[in-house]
Amino acid sequence: MIKTYQITFLCFIILVFTIIIFSFTALAQDYTKESKEQKDQRMKWWREARFGLFIHWGLYAIPAGKWGDKTNYGEWIRHEAQIPLPEYKKLLTQFNPIKFNAKEWVRMAKDAGMKYIVITSKHHDGFCLFDSKVTDWDVMSTPFQRDILKELSDACKEEGMRLCFYYSIMDWHHPDYLPRRDWEKEQRPEGDADFNRYIEYMKAQLKELITNYGPLGILWFDGEWENTWTHEKGVDLYNYVRSLQPDIIINNRVDTGRSGMEGTSEPKNVGDYETPEQKVPATGLPGVDWETCMTMNNHWGYNAVDKNFKSTKELIQLLVDIVSKGGNFLLNVGPMATGEFPPESVQRLKEIGEWMKVNSESVYGTIANPFEKTPWGRCTQKKLDNGHTILYVHIFDYKPNDKVVLPTDKSPVKVWLLKDTSKTIETSLKKNNLVIKLPGIEPDPYDTVVALEFEGSL
Repeated sequence: MIKTYQITFLCFIILVFTIIIFSFTALAQDYTKESKEQKDQRMKWWREARFGLFIHWGLYAIPAGKWGDKTNYGEWIRHEAQIPLPEYKKLLTQFNPIKFNAKEWVRMAKDAGMKYIVITSKHHDGFCLFDSKVTDWDVMSTPFQRDILKELSDACKEEGMRLCFYYSIMDWHHPDYLPRRDWEKEQRPEGDADFNRYIEYMKAQLKELITNYGPLGILWFDGEWENTWTHEKGVDLYNYVRSLQPDIIINNRVDTGRSGMEGTSEPKNVGDYETPEQKVPATGLPGVDWETCMTMNNHWGYNAVDKNFKSTKELIQLLVDIVSKGGNFLLNVGPMATGEFPPESVQRLKEIGEWMKVNSESVYGTIANPFEKTPWGRCTQKKLDNGHTILYVHIFDYKPNDKVVLPTDKSPVKVWLLKDTSKTIETSLKKNNLVIKLPGIEPDPYDTVVALEFEGSL
């Protein structure tokens, strides 16, 4: 006769084995083999969002681009100025951004019409903006002693903003990361450095980020181009991260083989989307997901003397250009050492937001321009459940009484101006083209958007 305690013990043993088997299965699962339907579901929110905020912030904000007699540095300052590690470590005692306000940052992004935030949890210098239990090279070792990512995580949850983390595979601080910079090999020899031990450190931090601050929208990797990183390591890291959060999105920089600033990879490489940097592909990247990341001025990290900011008009038209080619736009801000966004960035985010409040439906959830040439601007489109299509005509350089010509022989069932639906918009067909007339309508200073609803597809 089996006693009650024996049954209880047997159930406990079964439970333990079930947990072990489940954990092993999760870790061993090859997430690169998911179906198209599974990936489409995972990517759905990202494809609809179209617009996100990139934030590059760390110890490099303190010198603000200046080292010695040069003032042209950014987040790569330790490498470019060849700063010895003991000297760079002194910045740790100076990091005290007392004006940092996570809620204010998230509100500015939300008011600008952005749907997700990607912040540097750890850049190439290895410094962490979060409370990491596997290193003291983090924000808790600074005078600030506040977990920046925890405060951002809480603020994002309050505002319904997707929080995402940038994480650098390359690490100029960790003793096991290889290779060393050429200029520091004498002062910091490789010794008994073990790159596999560094990978375990990296995985421990990624687990902290997903477990303590998640669920996350994206893990945005970078710094994958040095010869110690391999395709096999990229596949392993991709599967590891998704074993911790299966629905997370991971960019292509988790793997090797990226074509520089073009940001594209071979089909055999892992990663959920391509990452053009500081440029927009001329015809988009048909058939794949992609996101252009770009600075407002010339630097990712804060540089006090760099005032070469793109205008609000240029930024809005870049957003529309990217979306019209089927991509997302990740626009960067490099906060100051005080914890504040530069005033130029604040102004542009505010002005972009004012345009987005009126015109955001022509950005969110839209797909690429159906026409090859639109010399007056760009088009985005949206498929409706009733089988109709809304075409959003973005007119960049419109003057009153101009005519906008679309290369289609279809007439719309409805036409309206997004910023003023009471205005009458005239259309007519002429030689297999649709002509839009906008008599007496005051043009938007950045982008005048006309919506046309058609039966079926274009």
